[in-house]
Amino acid sequence: MPPAPAVPTATYRLQLQPDFPFHAATTAVPHLAALGVSHLHLSPVLEAVPGSQHGYDVVDPTRVREELGGEEGLRELSRTARHHGLGLILDIVPNHMAMSPRHNPALWEVLRDGPSSPRARWFDIDWEAQGGQVLLPVLGGPLGEEADRLKADGDVLRYHDHTFPLREGTAGLPLPQLLDAQWYRPVWWRLARTELNYRRFFSISELIGVRVEDPEVFEATHAKILELLHEGVVDGLRVDHPDGLADPGGYLRRLHEATGGRWTVVEKILADGEALPASWPVAGTTGYDALRHVDGLFMDPAGFWELLDRYRTFAAPQTDRGGDWDATVRRAAYKVLTHELAAETDRLTRVAARLSATSPETALRDRAPWALRTALTELLVRLEVYRPYSPEDAATVVTEEAAAEARRAFAVPEEAGAVDVVRDLLLGRYGDGPAQVEFRTRFAQTASALRAKSVEDTAFYRYVPLLSATEVGGEPGAPAVGPDRFHAYCARVQRDWPATGTVLSTHDAKRSADVRAALHVLTECPERWADVLAEASRGVEPVPDAQLAWAAWQTVFGLGPAGDERAREERVREALLKHVREAGLFTSWTEQEPPYEDAVARFVAAGPCGVPGRKVAELREALEPHIRANVLGAALVHLTMPGVPDLYQGTEREYRALVDPDNRTPPRFGEDGGDSGGGGSEKEAVTRAALALRARRPEAFGTSASYEPLGAVGPAADHCLAFARSGEVVTAVTRLSLRLAESGGWGDTRLPLPRGRWADAREPGREFEGEVRAAELFAASPAVLLERLPE
Repeated sequence: MPPAPAVPTATYRLQLQPDFPFHAATTAVPHLAALGVSHLHLSPVLEAVPGSQHGYDVVDPTRVREELGGEEGLRELSRTARHHGLGLILDIVPNHMAMSPRHNPALWEVLRDGPSSPRARWFDIDWEAQGGQVLLPVLGGPLGEEADRLKADGDVLRYHDHTFPLREGTAGLPLPQLLDAQWYRPVWWRLARTELNYRRFFSISELIGVRVEDPEVFEATHAKILELLHEGVVDGLRVDHPDGLADPGGYLRRLHEATGGRWTVVEKILADGEALPASWPVAGTTGYDALRHVDGLFMDPAGFWELLDRYRTFAAPQTDRGGDWDATVRRAAYKVLTHELAAETDRLTRVAARLSATSPETALRDRAPWALRTALTELLVRLEVYRPYSPEDAATVVTEEAAAEARRAFAVPEEAGAVDVVRDLLLGRYGDGPAQVEFRTRFAQTASALRAKSVEDTAFYRYVPLLSATEVGGEPGAPAVGPDRFHAYCARVQRDWPATGTVLSTHDAKRSADVRAALHVLTECPERWADVLAEASRGVEPVPDAQLAWAAWQTVFGLGPAGDERAREERVREALLKHVREAGLFTSWTEQEPPYEDAVARFVAAGPCGVPGRKVAELREALEPHIRANVLGAALVHLTMPGVPDLYQGTEREYRALVDPDNRTPPRFGEDGGDSGGGGSEKEAVTRAALALRARRPEAFGTSASYEPLGAVGPAADHCLAFARSGEVVTAVTRLSLRLAESGGWGDTRLPLPRGRWADAREPGREFEGEVRAAELFAASPAVLLERLPE
């Protein structure tokens, strides 16, 4: 087989775990090669916490994970893949490691030897806080209640299944003195919110930040990955969460140099209108921006606003607790900063206060810590992107309009000067000394954690008029995307980032693409949905809360029939329990309310997954042709638009999954490498045809390709989305097919094709030329792929 191309034509994401190790992936290689992808995209492969289902909790970056088959297992997978013409892309995690001392040798050494340890520079620890001890929030209660469970055992300290090293010479001390003598302090887990003195991943205390901005740390933590790259075992990289890093641009430049410029994409969530920094030496993002634009094509903008009105009538949400998107995000951001990220806010305030108190600039002096905290809070909650990257772009992120609003939080106008101090520091107006750089860095890192927690992990679960709009990278407040806007986006991608990644489903998605495709149809029939919901809800008591009920009914509509009813109910129940805990309105992960959660479970069983749920099932069955149009249309657009498409495991066929862990079930590949999930499907036929065309005509889709919008003409022109790639391939799909049917169909709508004769890539014998009637073009399928015939 020819070698895999340097730039992938298409990738296939595999979630490796103990139940799906390297050997299982190796067995699947023939099937995936026949599917038409060029590379396998592997979840993290370095040594992780035993039993980890995802691998993002790395404990040793110098070794390949033994539970997956070790380095030899990875190399065998690589050899098999290459034999079939496939390469490997690895997901790497530079931002953090697992806070699991007994499994993490570098962390064990630091906790034993303190800041003098050579590896102390690996971890982002504030040794000036907490008396120079690293807080370990592992105790089930206050120390007084748990002291009897802490046992010194030789040169280690044990607590349940936790093990910690003891500082040399301290093993024989009584417990209180022994704890005081360590470089760490085990504390009640609830103290993590306010007292933690190490940077973590978002608000997850089990993951500790790594200082890859330090060249020595970069070299130590990337040596194995670079070895695998340079020895040809792997070919490219996906970089997880670059926004958590101190200097994402600097890190990516160092990585680019170290890899020799291998194809690399970054998991950067771009807000609507935000551009990836042009200075980053990467191929692009992992593709959530593409997901937002593809999804938006299949939403009716007018219907969304009507659906929003119906939701407000049904659920009566408070304005800032799910009624209005912007207000809901703002309230969630305040809560996250003062609750989940209180420790991070404290650290940022300390940095600002110290800089203010010691600065030679008199304009920075006399700013009380409370005023600086208020200024920081008011500016942070107004950011509309994840973070600024430099003083140059800070002005467009921390805007003057936001500063003006922030000043109004102060009762005394003169004290509002703290806002100007903070903003001027961020804009670099007081220099680039170490203290200023540290402040800007901490602000950016806190901002990225805030955005993720307040938007994706909170507001997405509170504002629920349309669940398919609350997806990673989405814009739930205005989710619909028209053809002109989509074409403009694709033109920019082809011009600026032609080798970027694109996705529709991922391991982090709230719902798989096919679940979302079904939900999009509700924007075409909001009144019908509301009527069915009113009928299905009649007599279903008790309802824990109306917002949850609305989300629950949409969940079962999107999921559709799913085999065993008991298993389906369990999937829905677990997804909705996660939903209400993330929303944090009546229960949460840390303050669970069993009576409320029990009521949720009873409601799911009696309503959406009970007899009343049949009304919703009947509606879904009636709308099945339009769901099919969305599923096939989204799949084909994704596979042929600019960029490198990434298929999540199993999504070559219809794949309906809810939030993790539902979407991380090991794929069912048989011994022959084939999918054992049943017979073929129309979606798989579309997928195979598009991938085969990409493999056969890579130049039509690659970095030097072109993208040309094609406009239909006639009464239903807006229902046809079409484009050509390099004059060799045409994609045409039906959008808003329910509205199309209700308006009488295609009528005399036509699609003018580029010059030449065109053959249907899926239906041999169907050929077209010139101006084609849409009714004829879409007679067999709502998604059509054409290939230009040789002259």
